[in-house]
Amino acid sequence: MDRFQHYIDGAFEDGETRFESLDPATGAPWAEVPMASAGDVERAVEAAHRAFRSGAWPGLTSTARGKLLFRLADLVQAAAPRLAELETRDTGKIIRETSAQIAYVAEYYRYYAGLADKIEGAHLPIDKPDMEVWLRREPVGVVAAIVPWNSQLFLSAVKLGPALAAGCTVVLKASEDGPAPLLEFARLVHEAGFPAGVVNILTGGPEAGQALTSHPKVTHIAFTGGPETARHIVRASAANLARTSLELGGKSPFIVFEDADLDSAANAQVSGIFAATGQSCVAGSRLLVQRSIKEDFLARLTERAERVRIGAPGDMATEVGPLCTRRQRDRIEALIARSVAAGARLVTGGRAPETAGFYFPPTILDCSAAPDAPCLSDEFFGPVLSVLPFDTEDDALALANDTAFGLASGVFTRNLTRAHRMIRGIRAGVVWVNTYRAVSPIAPFGGLGLSGQGREGGMAAALDYTTVKTVWLRTSDDPIPDPFVMR
Repeated sequence: MDRFQHYIDGAFEDGETRFESLDPATGAPWAEVPMASAGDVERAVEAAHRAFRSGAWPGLTSTARGKLLFRLADLVQAAAPRLAELETRDTGKIIRETSAQIAYVAEYYRYYAGLADKIEGAHLPIDKPDMEVWLRREPVGVVAAIVPWNSQLFLSAVKLGPALAAGCTVVLKASEDGPAPLLEFARLVHEAGFPAGVVNILTGGPEAGQALTSHPKVTHIAFTGGPETARHIVRASAANLARTSLELGGKSPFIVFEDADLDSAANAQVSGIFAATGQSCVAGSRLLVQRSIKEDFLARLTERAERVRIGAPGDMATEVGPLCTRRQRDRIEALIARSVAAGARLVTGGRAPETAGFYFPPTILDCSAAPDAPCLSDEFFGPVLSVLPFDTEDDALALANDTAFGLASGVFTRNLTRAHRMIRGIRAGVVWVNTYRAVSPIAPFGGLGLSGQGREGGMAAALDYTTVKTVWLRTSDDPIPDPFVMR
């Protein structure tokens, strides 16, 4: 089996405890990886703290930090085929998706490399004479970055890139489900020449997560995952009053009006829910379709869903691969059963094939007669689409906002004024109009409510890893008067 190591303080190590990672396509073990203990986390945080306090990283010029990030971007691009192969093998994501996504990950590091020397302070036109006052943007310190198994190289880049550009040091914890790509990525960090302790990468379960998020020397926690884990992180962060940026789940509405280009909308909906086997926080999992076109649109979707090619994730012809874990598949089956019992109609899919691996077919549930079915409120994190009809624009907005989540949304219409009204009315951090799942390092990304807080991407993310220092400089040569002398 392949063997991977932790990366702590510029060195690779096996760790005291190791476990086998499973191939989701077969359910069989294929790699051996370390499981971080609280002691491993302690050493990683101490290494990051030393690298920060010694000035080994924040003491470099911002231009020098940018050059190292450019170097890392080049290495990621060159290693993209190997990283894509590992992510496909360890998580079940299809190779055609991991190949494209990881190649684009390099652009995130390039963006933040170029941004490193553009994080600026400001001069204040203060209301007091003989005073110069300005603001300095300084790095917050040690960052704990915690990412899930899905899109882990991308989700790491949107944390590592801005944190390193700002001058922070990082301890990155990969999920114990499918951690191989990030442990391999550590080799690129090492090759790029980052000083020891600036980036530390390990994997582990709840023990490692608790130790990392409650550590007194961690000043910022950047987390992607589910709301329940986020609650534990927020409670743990109370011990050190660390900042938190949380990118959580979603139950994103995909709204189709009767004047939309239906073929374009259908293709975007299929991609928005079935790509990545539905294992995406922005999956368009709630289709809200105008009643006058519901049956036509549903027929188009069903035809497309039933001809999706399900197969081995390493085959470039495969369009939907396996889920990452068995427990995920079991949870999806249970949630579908509860929804059907509540009155939802199973249009297609709904049952795992009797084959090896954690496969699940594209599934559509018509909830016209079951507006309170659990499939409309619970996040599947799988290839399951729930459908509800609406009559008016106000109905569409009410249904779209009838969720505790608020991450992403999609609107398909040719009516420009309607599109603007929907943009204003939808409660979500991202609104896509006549497109879906588009991302860029230039554009901030994040949500509201149970979808989290803070933004990743763009200048906003880099500033989130800084703190403002206010500097007062008295310019007068006159002595400061004695405050206790009467005048």
